[in-house]
This record gives sequence, structure tokens and C-alpha cells, in this order.
Amino acid sequence: MLKVSRLSALLLACACVAPLAGCATGKGKGGDTAYVARDVSSLYGAAQRTMQSGDYEQAAKLFDEVERQHPYSSWARHAQVMSAFNYYLAQKFNDAISSAQRFLTIHPGSDEAPYAEYIVAMSYYQQIADVTRDQTVTQQSSDAFNELIRRYPDSRYAGDARLKLDLIKDHLAGKEMETGRFYQRSGQWLAATYRFRTVVDQYETTSHTPEALERLVECYLALGIPDEAWKASAVLGRNYAGTYWYRQSLRLLHSEQRHTGMWTASAPKPGDVASEPAKASKPARQGPKANSYPQGGKPNGQ
Repeated sequence: MLKVSRLSALLLACACVAPLAGCATGKGKGGDTAYVARDVSSLYGAAQRTMQSGDYEQAAKLFDEVERQHPYSSWARHAQVMSAFNYYLAQKFNDAISSAQRFLTIHPGSDEAPYAEYIVAMSYYQQIADVTRDQTVTQQSSDAFNELIRRYPDSRYAGDARLKLDLIKDHLAGKEMETGRFYQRSGQWLAATYRFRTVVDQYETTSHTPEALERLVECYLALGIPDEAWKASAVLGRNYAGTYWYRQSLRLLHSEQRHTGMWTASAPKPGDVASEPAKASKPARQGPKANSYPQGGKPNGQ
């Protein structure tokens, strides 16, 4: 009975080991095994070949395996960055962020740290949704680009980060405008005013500022405070005199004067605005989405 028990235990142990061995030999595209112990150079080479074949997610896992199997080798640090880059190419943005942030935690002073920071920011950036949806990830992208500029102002990625920040600001301003218009359509003039003021005060360099000022004129008139409406129109005239929005604001103000018989000393004369403004479309917003991926394709030295 004792021999039978030992034999049964041995067979059970073998049965448990067999599935694990099968998992360890899973193969990616091109026949490269991902989880079998290999020397560092052949494993890194397999990861590169897999990336070149276009199987970016599998390549990322192979680069992870380089770092996991050979953590103290000279290849490991670079493999971490390449893992983040390949997750980005595979549009596995959360994995790319996690991988890049782990690299930054371990190697904050590395020459490749600016690139890892750039991958984090771009991974958030590529997930930015249209202005009708929640903009949490937009703010995360803005924070990441600002962190890149703060920590590595002279890096090759800082210039592109500043450009992306301008587009992000325009996008956030667009979200405020969308919300403000909703409140305006609902007759919630005070709430709408708050949103349009946010655009004017915080996003004054964006393409939405002229419309925000004109919307303020509409809201102030609806709230019965024409003096504030004239002030908003004056700011609009000083900065965007040739726009549709300035002409529209004057039309509204002059119409209000004709109906109320009120005139302010600072108000422009009726002749200052054409009876019919030239037809012009509203300023178009350039979206923040980009079809590019992190500059250079590969980190320095690759």
C-alpha cells in the first residue's frame, strides 16, 4: 500500500508540472519563444526581430523577459524602455505607461529617462476623447508633458511637448465651451458665464477665446447687466476686431440699445459695424489627436 501511495503521489506531481511546462513554451509570431530561459543576446535579438515583424505586443513581452531573466545585465535597462515603446506601438497604452513609469522609478537619471517620460505623456495623449466626454485623461496628458518640460527642458522631446500642450489647452477650452453652450441653451446664464470666463482667463491663447467673449456678451445681456456686456465686447474688439464674433457682439448690443433706448458713453457708434457681417464659419478647433508615435521610433542608441 505504501508503494502504491508513493507512486500515486509521483504521478500527481507530474500532472501538476506538465501544464506549467506547456505555458513556458508559448510561441509568438515568427516562432520566437517568450518564456523559455535563454541567454541575453539571443533573447534580445528575438525581441528585436519580433518588433520588426510588426508583432509589437509580443515584442514588448520579450523585452520584458530580457529584464526579468537578466536583471543585472547591460541589456536590461534598455529592454525596459523598448518594452514601453512596443506597448505604445501596440496601442496598449496603460501597459506602456506602467512600463515607462517603472523605468523612471528605477533609473530616474538615465539618458533614456526623457524618452520614457515622453512615452508616458504620449500614451495619455493618444487616449484623449472628444470634448463631449470626460477629460480626465486630457489633464493627465497635460500634467505628463509639463513634467517632461520641467525635468528635461533641453531634451529633444521638450519642443514637441510644448506643441502638444498648446493643442491640449485648445481641447480643454473646447470642453469648457461645450459645457457653456449647454448651460446657455438651458437658460442657465450664470453657469454659462462661469464656463466662458474660464476660457477667457485660463485659455486666452486658444482659438476659442473670441467666441467665449461673444458668448459672454449674450449671457450678460440675458442677465440684465449691459455694462459687463459692453466690457466683454470691448475686449473682443481690441484683440479680435476683424472676426465674426466681434461683429456679432456689436449687432447684439446695438439691437439691445434700440429696444431699451439706453446708450453708454463707451459704446461704439452704430456706424462702427457693418449692417450685415461677412459670412464666416466659426473658428475651427484643431484636435489633439496625432497619428504619429514618439519621435525617433527608437530610443537613442537603438
